[in-house]
Amino acid sequence: MTFSIAGKTAIVTGGANGIGLAIGRHFVDKGANVVFVDRDEDRLIKEFGENDEENPYRYFAGDLREKLTQANLLSATLDAFDSVDILVNASRQMIAVDPLNADDDAVDTLLQQNMLNALRLSQMVAKRMIKQAKDLEEGSAGTIVNLSCIAARRTNTDLLAYSVSTAALDQMTRSLAVALAPHRIRVNGLAFGSVMSHSLKDMLKDHTDYRRDIESHTPMHRIASPMELVHTAQYLASEASAFMTGQVLTLDGGRTLIDPVAAPAH
Repeated sequence: MTFSIAGKTAIVTGGANGIGLAIGRHFVDKGANVVFVDRDEDRLIKEFGENDEENPYRYFAGDLREKLTQANLLSATLDAFDSVDILVNASRQMIAVDPLNADDDAVDTLLQQNMLNALRLSQMVAKRMIKQAKDLEEGSAGTIVNLSCIAARRTNTDLLAYSVSTAALDQMTRSLAVALAPHRIRVNGLAFGSVMSHSLKDMLKDHTDYRRDIESHTPMHRIASPMELVHTAQYLASEASAFMTGQVLTLDGGRTLIDPVAAPAH
């Protein structure tokens, strides 16, 4: 088996910064064509300049809550690279909540952002993968990688909405894996602990004690860099994991081995 993704075409959501950007850039370095997707068009332009047909990558700005936006994304990907072989659902959002406030719509917001957007896009992309593989007698028709979080398996009342949405994403990963297995499409997840994403950097600026708190509850005593996730994402996207589907791998520096309920899940 090989870790190679050369010549494959990947869509990476949340691609304007942090983990999504790191994964997408790594995939490009490894020979893949990549479409970076994000709502933040200004940041996409800052990262990539103008879309250039000579580059093995494109960017696409849009709100994935809209079905038309998802359809336009798929069309733009096919126009640029003729196919789609890998989908990385890396876009996510975290909102702190008051669990006793019935008027707080954070659960609705995060279920939409962290799970439903990924589900709808996965369904649309999977149909295209199935169509592409119609004439293939064997081999993978495509892979889907969902970025999750250890918050799905922990209890922190301030992160109720985030925990619920990531737990839903993990179950979606398992359900889609079973549904798509007959079509030779694999679906796996990557659950991480504290990663120095754009949002965490901003949080640590305002709450300097968070870094000490996070490190003290992580056996490896540090926060991961986005680059430490990219090789695992490549493994899940490549034929090296050809017999793996419906799994959610954990990269958390050992945090879930010892983490008490009260510790933050950032």
